[in-house]
Amino acid sequence: MDFDFSPVLDSWQYLLGGFGVTLLLSAATVGFSLVLGTAVALGRVYGPVYLRLPLTFYIDSMRAIPVLVVLVWIYFALPILSGVNLPPFWAATVALSVHIAAYVAEIIRAGIESVRQGQIRAGKALGMSSAQITRKIVLPQALIRMLPAFGSIISITIKDTAIASVIAVPELIKRSETVAGQSYRPMEVFTVAMVAYFLLLLPITRMIDLLYRRFAHLGRS
Repeated sequence: MDFDFSPVLDSWQYLLGGFGVTLLLSAATVGFSLVLGTAVALGRVYGPVYLRLPLTFYIDSMRAIPVLVVLVWIYFALPILSGVNLPPFWAATVALSVHIAAYVAEIIRAGIESVRQGQIRAGKALGMSSAQITRKIVLPQALIRMLPAFGSIISITIKDTAIASVIAVPELIKRSETVAGQSYRPMEVFTVAMVAYFLLLLPITRMIDLLYRRFAHLGRS
């Protein structure tokens, strides 16, 4: 089989634009999911019982429903129910953020609850408030322990942005499909897309791994 990468070279600016959209969508999703996931986790750990039950239901439902279903529902069903039409990019951002935030919440909750109760009791014995204990004792250790899981979440988020192609978000995979359909060279085009994802994700995962190795001792107790 002869490989011909000339369609990729001819369309490199078009594909690079799609890669930029992928980066933007990934950054927005990671940011929003971290904020939402942190709020959900803190509400579940420290909130009243009446708040914990709906938050637990949200986490369980998002982990049980495929992200593609969430994406399609927000883009097609939400306008019918609410009259709010989101542009494809923002519909994808909302869907991915709502879905990923459930996993972020569980990571944060597990990190917080991994800190031994003896340290919390020691903080109370020293006269520290609950907020001070959380800020000065619990979170510094929990954040370090969360790093490997956060690395995985970031990788999953970047890869999941490819699903946005089903609602015509012009990210890398959507533009790769267009170039492949026009050039009849899907193998070459999607090989380049695969390499692009690899070159993006490898430094991110390695950097987080190095950070964890550097600061892992701070999370031990």
